[in-house]
Amino acid sequence: MSAPTGVGSHATGLYGSRAGENLLRSGAAELLGTFVLVLAGGAVAVGAGTTDPPVYDLLAIVLAFGLALTALVAALGHVSGCHLNPAVTLGLAVTRKFPWRAVPVYVVAQLVGAVLASLATWAVHTGRGREVANLSTTLPAPGVSDGRAFFVEALITFVLVLVVISVATDDRVPAAAAPLAVGAALAVCIFIAAPVTGGAVNPARAFGPAVVSGNLDALWLYLLAPVVGGVLAAVVYDRLLAPAQAPTPEDD
Repeated sequence: MSAPTGVGSHATGLYGSRAGENLLRSGAAELLGTFVLVLAGGAVAVGAGTTDPPVYDLLAIVLAFGLALTALVAALGHVSGCHLNPAVTLGLAVTRKFPWRAVPVYVVAQLVGAVLASLATWAVHTGRGREVANLSTTLPAPGVSDGRAFFVEALITFVLVLVVISVATDDRVPAAAAPLAVGAALAVCIFIAAPVTGGAVNPARAFGPAVVSGNLDALWLYLLAPVVGGVLAAVVYDRLLAPAQAPTPEDD
């Protein structure tokens, strides 16, 4: 395991990117990447909720998000680190693997990208996408309390960020494994949470549809819970798992 990176402008970020170099260009990559991710999953989710008979089901939605993230990590990972998620960005900053001065640029870019994606989804699906599917706004299922929804979103984001930080910052992990691992982790997390919370796993993914549709009822939950889970995952990996080594015969 390489030594923990610092907070300077030349700190190595996710997937070998350089955190802080050409910050505006990196921010642009985060905006575009988040736009594609939220558009891919959100548009499929709206299609699932507005066609009769349904064209898509939960599997299609999960695959849209997971495959989009897989492709984006491969395409943009070396450019910006392909965070595409404020929970990832803040988790990395807390563990000193990303400079704090770059956090506002990344988070704003991610939120703007999500809003633009939701506007594009509205344009594709016109009024019915907003009226029936709320542009894929994530909301707790009927009967699910805010506390339970908070726990679920924090839990699944913990899983996602743990995988992201493991495969993208640890030199022992083959670089080629990262895109598939991260995309698969997102898919699994959405499978787990979709019946309960809709499976946002990402404050930006929740923010865009909620703002554009005007449905802000549970937005606070989807902004806060993933950050709690993501920061906890980053700390657990950095302090507990990263220094670990599997036992070898020489240890006898």
